[in-house]
Amino acid sequence: MQITAVPFAFGRFQYQIARYPLQLVHDRVFGNLDAEAPSRLLYERVLGQLDSTVGRVLRDPELAARGDALAERSAELARAAVLDEQAAQTKQQADATLEAEREQTIEEQNDARARREQKVSEAQRTADERKRAATEEVQSRTAAAKKRADNDAARKVAAVETAKRNDQNRVRAAEDKVVSSAKATLDDAQAQRNRAADKREQADRLEELADAEKTKRQAQRAGSS
Repeated sequence: MQITAVPFAFGRFQYQIARYPLQLVHDRVFGNLDAEAPSRLLYERVLGQLDSTVGRVLRDPELAARGDALAERSAELARAAVLDEQAAQTKQQADATLEAEREQTIEEQNDARARREQKVSEAQRTADERKRAATEEVQSRTAAAKKRADNDAARKVAAVETAKRNDQNRVRAAEDKVVSSAKATLDDAQAQRNRAADKREQADRLEELADAEKTKRQAQRAGSS
C-alpha cells in the first residue's frame, strides 16, 4: 500500500464506523416502511448522496457508485411516486368528471322524459276537450233539428185540425141549410143531403189524412228519442 493511500483507507474505515448508526436507523426505522414511502426515499437519497460524496473524497469508487445508485434509485422511486400520485389525482378528477357528466346526462334524460310526458298529457287533454266540444255541438244540433221537426209537425197537425174543424162547421152549416130548405121541396132537400154526404166524405178523408200525419209524426218522435 502506498503511503499516500493510508489516509484514505483510514478515512474509509472511520466513515464506515460513522455510517453504521445511519445504516442502523435505516434498517430498523425506515426499512419497515413501504419502499416508496416519501420519508424512506428522502432518507435513502440523502444517505446515497452522502456515500457518493464521501466515496469521491476518499477515492472509493465502489462507495461512490453505491451511493450514486442508492440516490438515483431513491430519486427515481420518488419521481415514480409523484407520477403515481398525479395519475391517481388525474383518475380521481376524471372519475369525478365522469360521474358529474353521468348525473347530468341522467338529469337531462329525466327532464326530456318529463317534457315528453307533459306534451303527451297536454295532447291527450286537448284531444279530449275537442272530442267533448264536438259531441256537445252534435248534441246541440240534433236537439235543434228535433225541435224544428217537432214544431213543423205540430204546425201541420194544427193546420189539419183547423181544416177539419172548418169542414165540420161547413158541414153542419150545410146540414142546417138542407134541413131548413127541405120543408120547401123534397128535391132540394135530397140535393142538399147529397151535397152534405159529399162534404162528409171529404171531411172523413181530411180526418184520415190528419190522423195518418199525426201517427207518422209520433212514430218519428219515438224513433229519434
